[in-house]
Amino acid sequence: MQSPDNPSATSPADGLLRKIFGSHHSGQRGGLDILKFIGPGFLVTVGFIDPGNWASNMAAGSAFGYSLLWVVTLSTVMLIVLQHNAAHLGIATGLCMSEAATRHLPRWVSRPVLLTAVLATLATTMAEVLGGAIALNMLVGLDLRLGAVLVGAASLSLLLTNSYQHVERWIIGFVSLIGISFLIELAFVKVSWVPAAAGWVVPTLPGGSMPIVMSVLGAVVMPHNLFLHSEIIQSRHFETKGDDAIRERMDYEFTDTLFSMIVGWAINSAMVILAAATFFQHGILVDDLAQAASVLAPMVGPAASLIFALALLMAGLSSSVTAGMAAGTITAGMSGEPYDIHDRHSSLGVIATFVLAVVVIFFVRDAFEGLVWSQALLSVQLPVTIVLLIWLTSSHRVMGRYANGPSLKLVLWAIAAIVIALNVMLLLNV
Repeated sequence: MQSPDNPSATSPADGLLRKIFGSHHSGQRGGLDILKFIGPGFLVTVGFIDPGNWASNMAAGSAFGYSLLWVVTLSTVMLIVLQHNAAHLGIATGLCMSEAATRHLPRWVSRPVLLTAVLATLATTMAEVLGGAIALNMLVGLDLRLGAVLVGAASLSLLLTNSYQHVERWIIGFVSLIGISFLIELAFVKVSWVPAAAGWVVPTLPGGSMPIVMSVLGAVVMPHNLFLHSEIIQSRHFETKGDDAIRERMDYEFTDTLFSMIVGWAINSAMVILAAATFFQHGILVDDLAQAASVLAPMVGPAASLIFALALLMAGLSSSVTAGMAAGTITAGMSGEPYDIHDRHSSLGVIATFVLAVVVIFFVRDAFEGLVWSQALLSVQLPVTIVLLIWLTSSHRVMGRYANGPSLKLVLWAIAAIVIALNVMLLLNV
């Protein structure tokens, strides 16, 4: 990496239009060059198209119609900024968030902060595995507890035997199939597009909606995904390739993040809209994912439950893989190491998370409520992760010349303030 005094360097806040429309500081690039950088964003995207999202979105749409679509929009905008910032940490420093916190914060600060992140990842993994177990119950009538054991074992096996590249390919395929299913379905149901459009941009808080609002927020802006994105990026070690490579990667990373998060926004929006158009319009409150399978009936008829269950199983398996990777990333970082599934600090973190997630499922009485509240719990931990990220990426000691500029810091702190305010509102309304 070149000297921090290099005047040609840019901070993550600079050149937003250049990031969107392209840059030529490393030579001419064709449009297809971006494709080789697409992947990390999708690996993160699958984390917020998971069974927890399915439950939260179906609950939001069936109970409040189109009125909570703004939460999906706001959450996605915040997610783009936060994920881009987390990726910059990995690109510029070669450290994931957990490693950076361990290296640059006192142990008495970093340990409690990272332990809360581990707990959030546990809640996420529980939701992913439970969603897969619900799918197996729908498909073959398997008991939820046994299904949870099988899904947990399958996901753990994928993690212990596959490389990043293999996992990325699986997940991009899963996201594509899930997205196509829900987006195509919009053409087969009667959607009231005017109130839907208003719902995307006009914030409203109907009575009793705060738990669902926080569930949707936690399901989209998931703390573990911020740790995961910084790890995926840093594993490619752009910081060793010079300033030009770093800045080029920052440009392409924004495209990857923006494109992937917009895909996630579209799919999550489609879920809420389908629930609003099929359930809310008829006064039906969804409290069971098996019940929600009927949203696919207009497109696939009697096979709706089968298609829904298969897509749910794919979502559960793929998102539990990313949750497991995040768990290993955090525990490895607590030991000052990068994620390596063959290293005991990573593997023990992954294995312990899956085991504890399955154990928790054995005590869950209502599967649907368990999914919704697991996502709401993520929003409670989210301010801790956001503040950690802002501190790390704003520190010149950590980031050097790539530390956040004033404008980006203002945006990041505004996001933190919004999340904290919503959490306070949730606690006051519980």
